[in-house]
Amino acid sequence: MSTTAPAATLSRPDTRKRGSDYAALMSRVRDAGLLERRLGYYGVKMIATLVAMVAGWVTFVLLGESWWQLVTAAFLAFVFAQTGFITHDAGHRQIFRTRRANQLVGLVAGNLAIGLVFGWWVDKHHRHHTHPNQEGLDPDIGGNNLAYTDGQVANRKTWFGRLVVRHQGWLFFPMLLLLAIDLRVTGVKALTRPGFRARVPEAVLFGTHIVGYLAALVLVLSPVQALVFFVVHQGLLGLYLGSVFAPNHKGMPILARDDDSDFLRRQVLTSRNVRGGWALDFMLGGLNYQIEHHLFPHMPRPALRHAQPLVRAHCEENGLPYLETGLFDSYAQALRHLDDVGRPRPDLRPEPLG
Repeated sequence: MSTTAPAATLSRPDTRKRGSDYAALMSRVRDAGLLERRLGYYGVKMIATLVAMVAGWVTFVLLGESWWQLVTAAFLAFVFAQTGFITHDAGHRQIFRTRRANQLVGLVAGNLAIGLVFGWWVDKHHRHHTHPNQEGLDPDIGGNNLAYTDGQVANRKTWFGRLVVRHQGWLFFPMLLLLAIDLRVTGVKALTRPGFRARVPEAVLFGTHIVGYLAALVLVLSPVQALVFFVVHQGLLGLYLGSVFAPNHKGMPILARDDDSDFLRRQVLTSRNVRGGWALDFMLGGLNYQIEHHLFPHMPRPALRHAQPLVRAHCEENGLPYLETGLFDSYAQALRHLDDVGRPRPDLRPEPLG
């Protein structure tokens, strides 16, 4: 069924404990073999992505000082994003059974290939999965850049922060152009914190990427071309990644911090699927099956589409809304929510800190 969900803050959508509901669904999914590793799929995926990455950089070197490099920048932005999807799957241990093997893929694909601090991202992303759209607990709705709740709007202290929030619906996609840079800056900050796991290998691989990337730009391109290439490549990468993540939860109900809904309802009520075929699956890295992904984060990407009928039927049996819409409609819902939240409200007062 296709519906739209109001972007409201839910205090307690359903506080009844129904762990057996999820256990029944898990049993169906496991019996269907959908949690089995798909080594053949990921082998082909990783080889094809590596070939594309090498082809992009070889083309970069062969073209030399040319404004055609902007096409290369766009192509590499696409390849970097596809590599990011592999990093994501490794972070969820979808590729191999062992933590070590998945971590190795994540470090190489994330830190070395695209400059994403894998350990920091995994920690942040797992906290999101544990508390999706839950106020004060989901880092993805922390309110640092955008505001998702009335309280976050009221707590904006500076004129610039209030200006951004007021127009955040219009500014959302332009702000995504800075996402790739923000991910790197935040990753570097995480590396400097005491107690960061595997700091040395992560820092070495991340540093190797940054030095190699900047050296390639400086050695092959003129200063102006290097700057433009950097802006186009990083901007398009951030726009692509942000456009993939935007439909998943933005505009969906936000749970109160003390919400105690069971796992099944917490994941289903806060997630939105995007309808499409094989091409959309490829472009969105399988994250268009956001409901299935949140219910079974270890499920390999190609199994998500096969789990969808089982999950949809289970939701109908248990009276849960299964929200699925088109890609552009999902963007419209997300932007409408951001615009509604950001509108000036004279009755809003800052929430007490602590």
